[in-house]
Amino acid sequence: MPSQTELLLQLEPVVEANLNRHLTQATEWFPHEYVPWSQGRDFDGVLGGEAWDPSQSALSDVARTSLIVNLLTEDNLPSYHHEIALLFGRDGAWGTWVHRWTAEEGRHGIVIRDYLLATRAVDPIALERARMVHMGAGYISDNSGELLHSLAYVSFQELATRISHRNTGRYSGDPVCEQLLARVAQDENLHMVFYRNLLAGALELAPNETMRAIMDVVSGFQMPGYGIENFGRKAAQMAIAGIYDLRIHHNEVLAPVLRNLRVFDLTGLSDDGERAREELATFMAGLDANASRFEERREATRQRVAARVG
Repeated sequence: MPSQTELLLQLEPVVEANLNRHLTQATEWFPHEYVPWSQGRDFDGVLGGEAWDPSQSALSDVARTSLIVNLLTEDNLPSYHHEIALLFGRDGAWGTWVHRWTAEEGRHGIVIRDYLLATRAVDPIALERARMVHMGAGYISDNSGELLHSLAYVSFQELATRISHRNTGRYSGDPVCEQLLARVAQDENLHMVFYRNLLAGALELAPNETMRAIMDVVSGFQMPGYGIENFGRKAAQMAIAGIYDLRIHHNEVLAPVLRNLRVFDLTGLSDDGERAREELATFMAGLDANASRFEERREATRQRVAARVG
């Protein structure tokens, strides 16, 4: 297998080609255009405005939770930038991508926070305190310093983030919020395509090692916001609501990327590569079964609640 430095050099033409592709497909947009500023007014504090109260927002508790999770995830951008800048470097096509990706991602936190504050959808004091706690802890990837594992992770993570944003917008019941998050999701999709194409290039250069990296990442996948305070409870609320659950993770995140990479059709793998692929197939089958069990439990719970209400 080539060394990590050699892989970075060998993948640079793939990075450059996909950077150029990305720049032709990405469209300029402006966060301020998606925020209903006319709904905004002063909060209490130094300007002597009105204190926040939950009654001021039409969002449900689950929609609010999902928006906050998505925003706090985006807020850790400085840590994400640090991770990829150390791994990919800041020179050549790799460096150009690092800065371009960071600039595009920066819009996401800006527009979501402005929407939440303008519409009084969240307690601004609690939100700021949560931001300080989350960013104060920083973010260190489980794949830190590992090129193949990192490429595998971001290929799945960008798609997972896109779907979480898109489904949160739909669930919000607010057309403005849905439009805003659909725009954010477009960026995330282009980022996913970029990384997925790099992962495909890595499969050509080091198929066995990349297959092992894919297996490791898929089986141990965590959303980047897992360090948010009470993340488990918040993620459970989102799963019960159908914003992001095991079925979505299996059907709309993992399976499409694996299918695009044709990982189950590759030939010429070594024993280690074949073993990793077999483990991957077994894991996916188990995840599918777990997703079905979760869906059954969720539906049974909904029926019990409906019976009590009725």
